[in-house]
Order: sequence, then C-alpha cells, then structure tokens
Amino acid sequence: MDVEGMKSLAAALAIGLGAIGPGVGVGMIGAKAMEAIGRNPEAISDIRTNMILAIAFAEAVAIYALVVALIVKFV
Repeated sequence: MDVEGMKSLAAALAIGLGAIGPGVGVGMIGAKAMEAIGRNPEAISDIRTNMILAIAFAEAVAIYALVVALIVKFV
C-alpha cells in the first residue's frame, strides 16, 4: 500500500474511532437529562443549561478527532 493510501486509512480511523466516544457520551447525557427532568420537572431550565454545556464539551472531542484526521490526511 502506498503512502497516500496509508494516510487515508489513518485519517478514516482517526475520525471514525474519535467519533465513537462523543456519540456515546451525547447519548448518555441526553438520557440522563431526560431522566432528571422526569424526576424534577421544575428544574428543567437548569438541567437543560447543564446538558447543553456538557454536550458542547463532548462534541469538542469529536472536533479534535476531525482536526487530527485532516492533519494526517493533508500533511
């Protein structure tokens, strides 16, 4: 396999594996937020704010994986 092929494979693995964690994390965050809202509906605004903040931090990891994949592919 040539160098370009290996770079493509490495980039695909970087973004593919780097997206698994944030995907699972966002799903767990959403599930627990819905559970918390079901238990305490009066706190929906606080729960929603914290949920959105946690999702943003989880998605940052996926963005880092994308940046690494792009660097591997084009450098």
